[in-house]
Amino acid sequence: MSEAKDVLDQAGIDEALAGLPDWKYRSGGLVTVYKLPTSAAALELIAAVGRIAEELNHHPDLDWRYNRVFLLFTSHDAGTAVTARDVTAARRCSDAAASAGAAAQPDRFPPAG
Repeated sequence: MSEAKDVLDQAGIDEALAGLPDWKYRSGGLVTVYKLPTSAAALELIAAVGRIAEELNHHPDLDWRYNRVFLLFTSHDAGTAVTARDVTAARRCSDAAASAGAAAQPDRFPPAG
């Protein structure tokens, strides 16, 4: 369960985003899109994100479109606010994406219907 002290205000979100160049604040959360060279590479990144989510017990909304992975982190137990947990998870996912050779395209969020 989230504590009120974990919820970030807009200044806190902006400060966090300064250290998360792959991410933007949209749709009430931290969002990004990662483009990978192949569909198989995208699935490998999804598996890495899944492991991170399980380790942190904090799971993103995720969408997969061929070689792109769309991620949204928000804390539903905090009223769908952004919390410190979202920032930690986003940072870990950025590290995994960099290791996979993914290119961040956060302006492509949300996924096309």
